[in-house]
Amino acid sequence: MSTTAIATLILLGVFLLLVFLRVPVVYAIGTASLIDFFYLGINPMQMALKFTGNLNSYTLLAVPFFILMGELMSAGGITDSLIEFSKALVGWIPGGAALVNVVASFFFGGISGSSSADCASLGPIEIKMMEEQGYDREFSTCLTMSSSVEGILVPPSQNMVIYTLAAAGVTSVSIGQLFLAGYVPGAVLSLALIIYSIYYSKKHKIPVADKFSVKRLGRAFVHAIWGMLAVLIVVVGVIAGIFTTTESAAVAVVWSLFVGLVIYRGFTVKDLPRIFHNVTMTLGKVLILLGVSGAFTYLLTYLKVPEKVSVALFSLTENKILILIMLNVLMLVLGCLVEMACLILMLTPVILPIWISLGLSPIHLGVVMVLNLGIGLLTPPVGSTLFIGSAISGIKIEKLSKRMVPFYITMAVALIILTYFPQSFMWLPQMMYK
Repeated sequence: MSTTAIATLILLGVFLLLVFLRVPVVYAIGTASLIDFFYLGINPMQMALKFTGNLNSYTLLAVPFFILMGELMSAGGITDSLIEFSKALVGWIPGGAALVNVVASFFFGGISGSSSADCASLGPIEIKMMEEQGYDREFSTCLTMSSSVEGILVPPSQNMVIYTLAAAGVTSVSIGQLFLAGYVPGAVLSLALIIYSIYYSKKHKIPVADKFSVKRLGRAFVHAIWGMLAVLIVVVGVIAGIFTTTESAAVAVVWSLFVGLVIYRGFTVKDLPRIFHNVTMTLGKVLILLGVSGAFTYLLTYLKVPEKVSVALFSLTENKILILIMLNVLMLVLGCLVEMACLILMLTPVILPIWISLGLSPIHLGVVMVLNLGIGLLTPPVGSTLFIGSAISGIKIEKLSKRMVPFYITMAVALIILTYFPQSFMWLPQMMYK
């Protein structure tokens, strides 16, 4: 066996072994990379250089701003305004409370950009609301967790920014196009969940509690629009070329601070240290992960893993449909085992060259990968959103996992649509970036 093959086995074997032993992913990546550097006889200082080099990016500055914006909007009282707007918009349709859950997550996801934040912030309110209308607690929790995945598709999403950084070594990816490409997939996932919710509601004869009112809808929209403007600042600013991604995120933070302090009054100046503490803790985890992933990605490239995976796949079949199935299965399986941001950084350099060789867009892969790994957030053993759903509902993870099966199927349908019919959403960025 060649030195390169042994080094590849050491890198991936040590990493997977440590993950199965429940070692934190950051330590698993760092340890596997360091051992491989020593085995290959590469100066370990190269690892430090790759660590810092991966963090030396202007685009990366957008990530802390997006995290801060989400924290400010979550603390600022926008949750209640979005739920009230969603009630006025769809609460009168059969399955009203379930539809409110899905629609509120779509709007809130565009602000927080996080599945976990969506589930933690809206979950307690939505689950209680659905129970009052006649839904059981398990269904309400599963729908809340599933709809929260919309938050990582609808811009601004820090995971989309991380994907552009991971793809930079292969090809340039426009963050503006990626943001635009996320809206329709978010809507496709929402529609799939809405259809299943209506079916479930009619089957179990859940009554409709609200009535439609134009006056109520208008009032709720006016109250909610202040929070949603933060998203418009980011998306419109980037697309129109007024701001860079980082600049638009910084402006959105200022706006979010103003809205939370002055308009919604959800927090005071005294609460800011707590909010910044939360942001610092989250950001610290993200930056360390980005750093060690830089060394890991360097080794994957040095050992020519992407080329070997590509050759292996095409040796099995050259059928585009089958290759896409295998890539999706790979992402889904790994998404059950490893944290999302880590997998984006690890898998993008491997899968993106194969994706491009199939004549597909890197924007398309960004959307498919984010949804794929988003489903992983709802699966054991490391699904963070699944743990949050269990914590806020008081239902054991084992019970929730079994009850999630219809939702896994529903989300898989959305994934198939987005994988094999990219023009269902690629038309928007292509139209805006002619």
